[in-house]
Amino acid sequence: MTSSMSSSFTDIIKGDVITVDHPEYISSLARWAKNAERKARVVVFVKDADDVSKSILYAKENNLQIAIRGGGHNAAGASSAEDGLVIDLSRYLQGVRVDAEKKLAYVGGGALWKHVDAEAIKYGFATVGGTVNHLPPVKTGVGGLTVGGGHGFLSGRHGLTIDNLKQVTIVTASGAILTANESENEDLFWAVRGGGSNFGVVTEFVFQLHPQRATVFAGAILFPVQKAKELVEATTKWLENIKADESMTQVYAVDDSGKIIIAAFVFFNGSEEEGRLNFKSLYDIGPAVDLAKEIPYEELNGLMGAKLDHGKSYYLSGLSQKKPCYEATIELIQKLSDFSKTGLKPAVGFEYMSQTKVNSIPVSETAFRRQLAYNILCNIQWDGEGPDRTDEARVLSREITEIILRGQGTLSEAEKQGYTNYGHDLSLPTSLSIAPHLDHQGPSSKVERAFTSNYPRLQQIKKKYDPEVIFNKWYPIEPAA
Repeated sequence: MTSSMSSSFTDIIKGDVITVDHPEYISSLARWAKNAERKARVVVFVKDADDVSKSILYAKENNLQIAIRGGGHNAAGASSAEDGLVIDLSRYLQGVRVDAEKKLAYVGGGALWKHVDAEAIKYGFATVGGTVNHLPPVKTGVGGLTVGGGHGFLSGRHGLTIDNLKQVTIVTASGAILTANESENEDLFWAVRGGGSNFGVVTEFVFQLHPQRATVFAGAILFPVQKAKELVEATTKWLENIKADESMTQVYAVDDSGKIIIAAFVFFNGSEEEGRLNFKSLYDIGPAVDLAKEIPYEELNGLMGAKLDHGKSYYLSGLSQKKPCYEATIELIQKLSDFSKTGLKPAVGFEYMSQTKVNSIPVSETAFRRQLAYNILCNIQWDGEGPDRTDEARVLSREITEIILRGQGTLSEAEKQGYTNYGHDLSLPTSLSIAPHLDHQGPSSKVERAFTSNYPRLQQIKKKYDPEVIFNKWYPIEPAA
């Protein structure tokens, strides 16, 4: 404890209060992306909702910016706060409890998808989680992905993560601990399903579970760059009859030697025999390496984390695509090659899954903006110990975006912006009340595009639950006048 930290605050917190002179201070700041780390004044490893409430009130009394840390996977620094207070759920709120009879999972706000997958499958169940669950030691958290919408391998069959969310326990800006579901605090429940961390700290999620087979067919199929045209053609044909139980993420990247890698991470919720038949058009091309096989379900979400190293710096951006385009793909490959020896390592992932179930839910039913286009993630990595290269990465990201968009038909401005959980550059001034600083030519326009027709209602709910805008780290919403 430092002289600036009130001993009375430390005494009323059941969890751990970490300040700059504590031996765990440096490790408490660690994030997946090195450039997302900030020197907080205090990190509170909360034990329960009451600790969260007391932490919020303390931060408000001392004019400290608040950040919420679950998995610590946001590359833009949403889980960090320079000279502020971090409410860290990751140490004590990781529990997962399954009610097999009701087919529900009760999940702590600091849990990882790895925890959920492993516990639920013991009972023969699963829910819609993320596609990366094991980024040691910082892993994809349940909280951030869920309140941002949540696409996953099972989305084709069961929709978004929020479509399987039944209830939350949330601590709001006033310090109130509330239960929100379809019949209690319904407005708040609507808002947290896609409205992000704008409305409070979720300490528990309750998810609907679905019967899930023990094994699935999944893995990476690698293609030489010379096969790009055949891959685009095969993908286009496959998408015409895409099934609810299959998906594919194609990644174009540069390896350590500067060579272009094309990897198709395939998934089929069935046997290897069925899976290989489903992806026959890909196998007919003649892959260079085939790593796809039948694996335990709980290993599925770990397939794409191997190259996403902890301690590197990252810049992430999202956009959308209605169909694959060969001309744009060739131009993209050339752009990636141009940067192979610059120290920036760009990778672009094209996520293909059935959109039918996701878009069977009306846009107005949750805060999340739904769309028919497929998600694309542009992920640029560089040495976390070297100089900051965010500005260079931002320029490269925009160039990649322009290339991909040239190969598309008409996309809305919101679709061009992409999936909200893939956003970057959304930090706003660190003052406690940010509403006067919101600029409709800057970050706010991104916020409005993120939520489109749902934005006015979100503004009303923001006014009710957080009029001072103390939760402002992720697409910060301006309260209604």
